[in-house]
Amino acid sequence: MRPTTQPQSPAAPATGTLWRWVGPLAALLVFTLVVWVLHHQLAHLHVKRVLAHLHAIPRRQLLAALGFTALSYWLLTTYELLALTYLRRLIPYRRIVFNSFIAYSFSHTLGFAAFTQTAIRLRLYASARISAIDVATVSAFCSVSFGIGLATVSGLSLVLSPAHAARLLHLHENWSVLVGTLLLAAVCAYALWACFARGTLEIRGWALRAPGPLIGLAQMTLGILDISLGCAVLWSLLPAGAHVHYITFLGVYAAAVIAGIISHVPGGVGVFEAVILLTLPGAPADALLGSLLAYRAVYYLVPLVFGTLLFGSKEVSAQRAHLARARELTAQYIAPVVPQIAGALSFLSGALLLISGATPALDERLALLDRFLPLPVLEVSHLVGSVVGLALLVLSRALFRRVQAAYHITVWLLVAGIFASLLKGLDFEEAALLVLVLGVLVLGRRSFYRPTAILEERFTPVWTVSTIGVIVLAVWIGMLSYRHVAYSRELWWTFALDANAPRMLRASLLVVVLGTAYVLLNLLRPARPEPAVAGAEDLARARSVIVTSDQTLANAALTGDKRLLFSDAGDAFLMYQTTRRSWVALGDPVGSPQSAEELVWRLREMSDRHGAATVFYQVAGERLSLYVDLGLAALKIGEEARVPLADFSLEGATRADLRQAHRRAQREGASFEVVPPQAVAELLPVVQPISDAWLAAKSTGEKRFSMGAFSAPYLQQFPLALVRAGGKPAAFANLWTTATHEELSVDLMRFDPGAPRGAMDYLFIELMLWGRREGYRWFNLGMAPLAGLEAHPLAPAWHRVGNFIFRYGEHFYNFEGLRRYKAKFDPVWEARYLVARGGLALPRVLVDISVLIAGGMKELVAR
Repeated sequence: MRPTTQPQSPAAPATGTLWRWVGPLAALLVFTLVVWVLHHQLAHLHVKRVLAHLHAIPRRQLLAALGFTALSYWLLTTYELLALTYLRRLIPYRRIVFNSFIAYSFSHTLGFAAFTQTAIRLRLYASARISAIDVATVSAFCSVSFGIGLATVSGLSLVLSPAHAARLLHLHENWSVLVGTLLLAAVCAYALWACFARGTLEIRGWALRAPGPLIGLAQMTLGILDISLGCAVLWSLLPAGAHVHYITFLGVYAAAVIAGIISHVPGGVGVFEAVILLTLPGAPADALLGSLLAYRAVYYLVPLVFGTLLFGSKEVSAQRAHLARARELTAQYIAPVVPQIAGALSFLSGALLLISGATPALDERLALLDRFLPLPVLEVSHLVGSVVGLALLVLSRALFRRVQAAYHITVWLLVAGIFASLLKGLDFEEAALLVLVLGVLVLGRRSFYRPTAILEERFTPVWTVSTIGVIVLAVWIGMLSYRHVAYSRELWWTFALDANAPRMLRASLLVVVLGTAYVLLNLLRPARPEPAVAGAEDLARARSVIVTSDQTLANAALTGDKRLLFSDAGDAFLMYQTTRRSWVALGDPVGSPQSAEELVWRLREMSDRHGAATVFYQVAGERLSLYVDLGLAALKIGEEARVPLADFSLEGATRADLRQAHRRAQREGASFEVVPPQAVAELLPVVQPISDAWLAAKSTGEKRFSMGAFSAPYLQQFPLALVRAGGKPAAFANLWTTATHEELSVDLMRFDPGAPRGAMDYLFIELMLWGRREGYRWFNLGMAPLAGLEAHPLAPAWHRVGNFIFRYGEHFYNFEGLRRYKAKFDPVWEARYLVARGGLALPRVLVDISVLIAGGMKELVAR
């Protein structure tokens, strides 16, 4: 049976590419609307008054806010501890604290997908053998805990203070009570399920086990305390004129947090502030805005700085050769997230420089500069600082992708930014932060190894919208800061020490022009030509690489039904094929390990451009860290059986069954030979009837993608193992070999219906004995699908179904029998994985792979 869906050409981007822009553009629209609202809300404010209120916040209030922040971030580590307890995973507490603090300090500040808690946790926990499923569960557990606390606080606020909530939300009191009651009812329902439920709850393919009363009640308590502590940070910073009680303000804070989450704006920037300003009309707006700025600094920027310092201290430890233990800890904790941290810090540094360029410098510092520097230096430094900020935004994505050139350029841009910060207004604080980022980047330099050109890195929708959002924010802050300056054409040509507004206009225009030009260049630039199905020239190039490989699976490239993606040096390739929804690579890249890493990144970027999922099928465990770097998750799909040939024989009690099968076949007249490739052509008319009869008996057609098909051009490339019965061909198999003599395996294996009983055993035994004589180290028996899957109470439904099918699915495919058959050769079992995006359902991936293979797995999944 052949599938009705054929592999798709990647000539035009899929419709899914356009849909990927919907969410980011919606977030940008919401952000723009919030900026418009704030612009009118703050029409009467002056930036200097806001900054004056910010500096006037009493020290005791700042210390209280810092104390509440420390307690809040410590509480977040207990989320993590509770989640790992739920998973029954034992991780040292110091590592939990480190991972949690790094994840939250960056995700709180950034908020967009590239640096979410899950992405950072996935890399931090990889060395602790925490699976992608467990990491996703930890993140979901923490999010649910936070959601419970938010729902509880919001519900209580709406029920206990319906008049206040109705006035703020412009709703009738009854609606406030109704919504609050529903929120509290949902929390109570969760509590009852957590305490008394048995078995699992199925939600979108995930099987959730009830946490039990201890974990469930602790989860609810921590959620409420988390929201309360976050609220306490801002409440302790409120101006005296706010006149709002903590309990009342708790409901306002919860509403602002919910609005920020719903908006999908990174970090809720602007949305959170707008809700607070609108719901506290009695507080002085300029003083309240100063308190909100202090809140952002204390609750977001201070932890980010400490997280960066902690990250950098671990990197410094790694540079000290005599501290072996420190190097080991660094390798475990830091190395997996260096690109993500460096990219995040670069993005924030760029935003800092742009916003700094849009705000006025301090008069006393400008006066000091005027004594030593000529005015043109100050003017040029201001422009340079803004251009450097834009460049850091652009390069941050390339840092995330480990591009070496981006690393070197970013280092020099940070140096330029440091000098620009000092020369344009003696911004010591800004320069110190840039020095800190530069230090972290230099210490993590070994993580940036990709030789890709920067212009090859295309922006994703999220990154494009985030960059535009930062530019819009910087321009708006500039317009707000100088709204009391009357606009005139002369401002563009005004150069003076106190001409802050003209400098802002010139810098903003330059940034907008350069940013627009680069985004258009990135979006409209023709992409590198993508491979078509391999032709004769491609196959010839592939052969020169295959001879260097130790894996027989590399020979699957010669089937001629796949696309081949070659490295620029031609010393490595990756074989893949496409469907409408997925781009599926078979096995790991073949060839040079250095070039292979670049090929994996290129396939990911190509599939992203077409809105398709990136899938690597049947990969080994040695390179899983590379796929994790791409943000993909590994799922075990079976185990591959490899028999060591150096000591293989038929002697001994453990090989008694094989010995008997071999002798029985010989008594029935079986003989074995290996026909060299140059002599295969004359045998094809003899063995083709055997192949046709075998396909007819199995009621199937030729498979593709992961194996070859019976065709003369394909079979003539390999040796052919032939079994004769009474001198007449009865079975055959084409051999996949390696020039390094590392591995030997079979591809097509066909038997005549009249072949002697035990012909399969005889063929394998003779092949292993032949391989040992020829000097091969391993005989690869192939993969046993679904073998070795671990039963896990929190595994997705497909994972448990896989175990069920393996044990009871003999009607569809003899999974367990196949593994038992291979086990009698005493092989070494090695895990094989399917690597894809963590949120991708395995059944969908299997359907796409079965479309490529055109075999029975599609029927299996459908049933």
